[in-house]
Amino acid sequence: MSKAARFKLNVLASLATSSLTAWRGCVVVRSVPQPEKPLVLYDMEGCPYCRRVREALTALHLDAEIRPCPKGGRRFRAEAEAIGGKALFPMLVDQNTGVTLYESKDIVEHLFLQYAGRPVPGYYRSRSYQSLLGSAASAVSGLRGTRARSALMPEKPLHLWSFEGSPFSRLVRERLCELELPYTLHNLGKEHWSEAGPAKQRIKPGPYKPIPGGKRDAFFQQHQRVQVPYLEDPNTGEKLFESARILRYLDRQYAV
Repeated sequence: MSKAARFKLNVLASLATSSLTAWRGCVVVRSVPQPEKPLVLYDMEGCPYCRRVREALTALHLDAEIRPCPKGGRRFRAEAEAIGGKALFPMLVDQNTGVTLYESKDIVEHLFLQYAGRPVPGYYRSRSYQSLLGSAASAVSGLRGTRARSALMPEKPLHLWSFEGSPFSRLVRERLCELELPYTLHNLGKEHWSEAGPAKQRIKPGPYKPIPGGKRDAFFQQHQRVQVPYLEDPNTGEKLFESARILRYLDRQYAV
């Protein structure tokens, strides 16, 4: 199978993953101020429980420092165990409150209570059936983003603009996790119904105008469009839109 055909199949699988998770992690529930110190998430992209945490981060427009911990990984698993006492993921380190949390349910509750001052909304509460659907969502994506691949270690963390439910962004996060590349996750969830649809042709006709003063507006002012994924690599100066281009770049620059 050609690389182009494989990429298209992966996109379809990622769309299925977003559908099975009810497209959580697309729309901002409440845009909250970024904390003084960054949230640090030890994460495995293909893990359904880690996905629940990233969905909540998007819902609150919170950014996070991602430390990828795929199976077989050697870069951050030992670090996570040294901090929390066990290699269990997700693990959130909140330097603003001094807490280290495991268990997606506890982390999601902490994020909403601490940063939004409210209980977890029903759409993001833990349900008994979600673990089954979450596992199915990971399976249809071929369990990408769960196992480590050999890669070079960048001197500085990368920066990725994304939102959890974006099928194209997921492909990039999977590769970052497999290569164990640390990165800052900048969430750019949809702030209004008019932003529904792909970047090049949203549901609302006419020129796209983000809500003034928001994170999307700041991104738009800089790039004249709001499209994810968008990657910046401070190690090389590379700045890229389009998931296929980003994947090629990551493999060329860091995969061994």
